[in-house]
Amino acid sequence: MATPAPKYPVVVIGGGIAGITAAVEAAECGAKAVLLEKRAHLGGRVARMHKYFPKLCAPYCGLELNFRRIRENPDITVYARAEVAGISGQYGDFTVKVKLQPEMVNAKCTACGKCAEACPVERQDHYNYGMGTTRAIYMPHPMAFPQWYNISRKACRGKECNKCVEVCAYGAIDLDARETVFEMKAHSIVLATGWDPYNGAKLQGLSFGVSPNVISNVMMERLASPEGPTKGKLLRPSDGKEIREVVFAQCAGSRDENHLPYCSSVCCLASLKHAAYVREAAPDANISIYYIDIRTPGKYERFYHKIAADPKVTLIKGKIAKAEHDPETGGVIVTAEDVLAGKKVTRRADLLVIATGMQPAAHNGIAGLKTDEQGFFADGLARGIYAAGAARLPQDVSATIMDATAAALKAVYGGRP
Repeated sequence: MATPAPKYPVVVIGGGIAGITAAVEAAECGAKAVLLEKRAHLGGRVARMHKYFPKLCAPYCGLELNFRRIRENPDITVYARAEVAGISGQYGDFTVKVKLQPEMVNAKCTACGKCAEACPVERQDHYNYGMGTTRAIYMPHPMAFPQWYNISRKACRGKECNKCVEVCAYGAIDLDARETVFEMKAHSIVLATGWDPYNGAKLQGLSFGVSPNVISNVMMERLASPEGPTKGKLLRPSDGKEIREVVFAQCAGSRDENHLPYCSSVCCLASLKHAAYVREAAPDANISIYYIDIRTPGKYERFYHKIAADPKVTLIKGKIAKAEHDPETGGVIVTAEDVLAGKKVTRRADLLVIATGMQPAAHNGIAGLKTDEQGFFADGLARGIYAAGAARLPQDVSATIMDATAAALKAVYGGRP
């Protein structure tokens, strides 16, 4: 006999690849699913990636398939701009308190773009990690879902300006929109709150946040993207010159008791992938990767050997101790150790990319749920509450999708006799 569908929906907190997967899989198992995302659009960190390793294919394909599964499934409800203000109750009968930020642009939006053309206010482009600007009303990226414009509440001048309202022919903009709060019942809960890159400014001596030519691995993803701040051209941020020498610093904060004591599992592979980006965009550029250990487990070992065999790529066992402005070239002077050669080396580079690790995103409003000492959701959460993806431990996209699928099955069927 078939297992009956849960009385209440599975509530998934977080709209990145883990949350999207969990919601879709739960709904396709016969349950209703509610997906809560604190930002205005789904996709999380994956939407900001240029390519996946090892096949070097674009993530948009997989995201679009999942967005279509959401659009076509009436058992999935999506709330964007939604933050969880509290969880109470027990398995089969949870109450989730949700705070919805003002919906100043709504579903009437046709994404025509006239509002952004009329807007006189610029803001820092957070989607591109601060590299460039957008208008106060903006579309984060071409594949944004839901496909309508968003307004930065911090940057918008409101009715003092009103330019966007005046040019919108569809009445899709409401600058008077206010925050709302509501409660919903949940059969079970999936925590898919994702991850944040470690703050490279905390790494003394690497000049992140000081030199524009020192960037993080997530920023490198956006530089290489055709929708990024340079339209996919790998140019030196300080002056727009083409790059000729690129240095990668592995374990930037990871495996360090003063920062992140664990390995983030994806950074080595990400930097190898970034080396491939450089080889494609700037074939004559030289690439140096400084590492403690290169970790490419399982099926990814072949990808490592492919990149390492490239004559333009040099892997040096050793840590970078210091990076400073190069007054002669305008680039970066990197001082590092070469362990195998037993000496200190100095190298000039146009660009230094630091591989900052993954740390769990802040779990605002979900107080009381058990986390480990690093902030990842720990095993042994309350019955009916399951963590998935990078909210549980650092992992790549492939592992995250499998982890989220497992969480969805537990959320629908877990605990039943």
